[in-house]
Amino acid sequence: MIKGFSKLPAQQKLQIAAGKCHDPKAAALLFESFRHPDQEIQKILAGISENTISNYPLPYNVAPNFLINGKEYMVPMVTEESSVVAAAASAARFWHERGGFNATVSGTVKNGHVHFLYKGDSKQLERVMPDMRVFLRKYVWRITKKMEERGGGIRDMVLDDRTNIMPHYFQMHVTFETKDAMGANFINSCLEELSAGIKAFLSDTPGFNTQDLELLMAILSNYNEQCLAQVKVSCSVDALEQAAAGLSAGEFARRFILAVNIAEADVYRATTHNKGIMNGVDAVIIATGNDFRAIEAGAHAYASRTGQYRSLSTATLHNNTFTFSLEMPMTVGTTGGLTRLHPLAARSLEILGDPNAETLMKIAAAAGLANNFAAIRSLTTTGIQSGHMQMHLSNIILQLNASQQEATEIQSHFSTKKVSYQAVADYLRELRNN
Repeated sequence: MIKGFSKLPAQQKLQIAAGKCHDPKAAALLFESFRHPDQEIQKILAGISENTISNYPLPYNVAPNFLINGKEYMVPMVTEESSVVAAAASAARFWHERGGFNATVSGTVKNGHVHFLYKGDSKQLERVMPDMRVFLRKYVWRITKKMEERGGGIRDMVLDDRTNIMPHYFQMHVTFETKDAMGANFINSCLEELSAGIKAFLSDTPGFNTQDLELLMAILSNYNEQCLAQVKVSCSVDALEQAAAGLSAGEFARRFILAVNIAEADVYRATTHNKGIMNGVDAVIIATGNDFRAIEAGAHAYASRTGQYRSLSTATLHNNTFTFSLEMPMTVGTTGGLTRLHPLAARSLEILGDPNAETLMKIAAAAGLANNFAAIRSLTTTGIQSGHMQMHLSNIILQLNASQQEATEIQSHFSTKKVSYQAVADYLRELRNN
């Protein structure tokens, strides 16, 4: 056990961590090499997290030609998977020629809860809720004041009786508007203050005994079903004529819709289908310094809202019009947090034209739908591995330590052939033997 590790100097932490590796000296040098050469930037990166000994770079990519609500965007994407960016760019270009993406946002309300046990008279607790609501708004005003000045703050407080799932269990369900901030710290600060306020109110209200009250926790929820982004693409079936080689427009639409319907009905397919959506969404969320884990959790909860895990996207054919759409919860910020602190997150927002939170929701959702479209188009036509492994070829070449000349010959050889690690390794061996 290492006591006081977080208080050690960064270099000492690095040496201790490197000592766990097979070659501590080489590992320490490698860790040091990935530190940013600009000390001010490294100070920012180290300050973002805890026990930072180095940086873990991921490729910073852009996907051009996203036409969203009539405006063109070059979309920053941080991901290690090259096919994600290629798929997004390909789908963006395809739909740019057919009117682009139409995106909307229905609601930006976020949820949080004070969880507590109450062993007293629940009816009495419900009766005093109007007075408690007034008291709590005043109690937490010093925290909400600045957010309210920006048009945000607490929207509502509702007492939820959850004794059907646990004896004596109640929630104070609080809804928030945080405008262009993701708002996690604001919401949690409010909830913790509200928790103390509940106890203070019951202490001063006749007929209540605070010994009947046990405050458990106060925390935001990452499931925000009233904070939704919707995005869709549509065109006449005839406009799909060039969607896939060897398939008529009608046949392409039929196979595509069948694939989406399978994801709607089958949990095994739905899971991978939705992962493909999150490929695009997460890449934008990471690039802009937002919390991709929160959005992942909310998206998968939303996909399960009917009691069965289903596709987040739908595809229809009606009156000769093909429509492909996506709806999912999305909580993002364009102020506060890492969005301006991380130098590249700030640049990402500049590339996007300094969007507000609602616009960023639309952009991220469009990237998700683009990746979903590209994946289903591949799956129902050439197969996913053809394009994916072609994109993965450069990674294989790197893993095999091929020279520049060998890499050129490998790229040429596999331009029309099926790619696999073993096939590339065998071909490289053949090149070297010759």
